[in-house]
Amino acid sequence: MKYLKKQDDYFGQNFTRNNGFRKNQLRKLYFAIEKYEKEIEKALYLDLGKSQTEAQMTEIGLVKQAIRFNIKEINRFFKVKRVKTPLSNQPGKSYFLRQPYGKVLIISPWNYPFLLTLEPLVGAIASGNVVTLKPSEYSENTSLIIKEIINEALDRTVCEVVLGDYKVADHLLNQPFDYIFFTGSTAVGKIVMEKASKHLTPVTLELGGKSPVIVDKSANLKLAARRIVFGKYLNLGQTCIAPDYLLCDETILEELLNLIKQEIIKQFSHDPLTNQNYGKIINERHHLRLRRLMESGKIYYGGKLNDTQIEPTIITEVSLEDAIMKEEIFGPLLPVLTFKDIRDVYDIIEKNKTPLALYLFTQDEVVKRLIMRNIPFGGGAINDTIVHIANHHYGFGGVGSSGMGSYHGKYTLKTFTHEKSIHEKKNWIDIPLRYQPYSTKKTKWIKFFLK
Repeated sequence: MKYLKKQDDYFGQNFTRNNGFRKNQLRKLYFAIEKYEKEIEKALYLDLGKSQTEAQMTEIGLVKQAIRFNIKEINRFFKVKRVKTPLSNQPGKSYFLRQPYGKVLIISPWNYPFLLTLEPLVGAIASGNVVTLKPSEYSENTSLIIKEIINEALDRTVCEVVLGDYKVADHLLNQPFDYIFFTGSTAVGKIVMEKASKHLTPVTLELGGKSPVIVDKSANLKLAARRIVFGKYLNLGQTCIAPDYLLCDETILEELLNLIKQEIIKQFSHDPLTNQNYGKIINERHHLRLRRLMESGKIYYGGKLNDTQIEPTIITEVSLEDAIMKEEIFGPLLPVLTFKDIRDVYDIIEKNKTPLALYLFTQDEVVKRLIMRNIPFGGGAINDTIVHIANHHYGFGGVGSSGMGSYHGKYTLKTFTHEKSIHEKKNWIDIPLRYQPYSTKKTKWIKFFLK
C-alpha cells in the first residue's frame, strides 16, 4: 500500500505536530459532518434502522462534541508540563511533553459505526498522528459516507479510509504501524493483539463482555425499570455497554419484571416491530444467532420477530449453563437471574468476569461499596445505565477480557500520544557523588539525598 509510505513521509515532515494545523483539520472535519448530516442519518437508518433522534443522540452529536472538545484542549494538553525535581537531581528542572506515535491504524465496529469510527479518529488527528481507518463492512452505507466525508475534508496523507472485509483488516494488521486502536469482539481482539506483537506495536482494545445490571430490594424499582429498558434495548441491544443480563433480588423479582414489561410497552408500544423508531438487527447471521439464544430459558415477555427485528424480550428460568449466559448477547434479549444475598452476585459475575460495564440500582450505601469496590469491571453507573460513556472528564475502557486502554475526552489524547519524561541539568555545578571511586562517605551522602 503506497499510501502508507506517503503517510510515513508526511509525518516525518512534522506538519501534523503543529497545533494550528491539527485544529484546522478538525474544523474541516466538523464542517464536512455538518454538510453531510442528512446523509449520515440516512446511512445509519439503512444499516441499523436508527431514527433521527437516536442517530443524533448516540452518534453524530457525540462526534461533534468530541471535535469541539479536542479543538479547545489541544493548546493546553500539548504545553510542556513542569514537575518537581528531587534533591538528588538538583540543580536542574524536570518536565514532560507529549509526542504523537506516528502512523495509527483504527479498526472500528458496526454497532455504532459513525461514533466508534470518528471519535478515535478525532483524538488521533488532534494528537498529531496520521491515520489509516478501517470501518466495518457490515455497516456498509455508513462506511461509504464516512469515506466520502473524510476524502473531502482531509488529505489522504493525514487519513486514508480503507474499505473491505476481514481479509483487508488482516492485511492491514500485518503492516507496521506505530499504534493500533481496535473496537470489537474479544475473540478478534486476541487476533489483533497477536498481530501487533510481531511489530511490538502498542494497542488499545475496546472489547465487550457480559455486563450485569444488579437490582437490590432497596432500589427505586419504577425508575430502575425505565432506565434498564432504555439501556438494554437502545439500538436493539447492539451496544457493547448494554446491560447484558439482569441480577435481581428474588424478593422483588415479580414486581420488577412487571414494571420492565410496562416500560417496554410505554417506550416502544404494544407492537415494537411496527415502531418506526425501533431499529433492526445488523444482518441475517446475527439474527440467526439471537434466535438460537432465545431457546434458553422461558420467554416471560416478547419473543416476536420478523426478518430483520426481534422485539424486546425478557427471558426467565435461565441458568449459567445456558447458551445465552455463555456469550455476549448483543441483541434485545434480557435473561434474568436472581440472588438471595447481595454477596451471591460475586460468584455469578465471576463466571463472566471483568465485564466492560456494570450497573447497580440500590439506595443502600453498604451495597454500593460492596459492589463497586470488589468487582472488577471497565466502568458503569449507579441507578442508571449507559450514561457514563458520555462524560468527557474520565476515560472509558475495559479491563481483563473486556479490553485494555481507555479513551474519551483528554484520555483520547493520552491514548494517541507518548509522554516523554525529560530532565534538564544545569551545567554550572557537577556534584561528584555518583562517580567512581565510591567511598563510605559518598554512600552516606547518597542515602541522605535519596530519602
